[in-house]
Amino acid sequence: MKVLKLATIIDASGNLHLDIPTELSSGAVDVVIVLNPSIPDTPQTKSYDFSDLAGRLSWEGDAVATQRMLRDEW
Repeated sequence: MKVLKLATIIDASGNLHLDIPTELSSGAVDVVIVLNPSIPDTPQTKSYDFSDLAGRLSWEGDAVATQRMLRDEW
């Protein structure tokens, strides 16, 4: 078994053309193709800005001590 990895392009009609030279002798072979789309070079734009929904909590005091105090109330 031989694993080959190569980069190629799918044409405008959606066809993938492969011309792969091998060192195998002539005869029947099984071919397995896994198509993995390449990651685009340009970063994806965010579809929505959640900054108006998110906030920031400013905490004063010992967070662990407050957590223990709340837990001990139960």
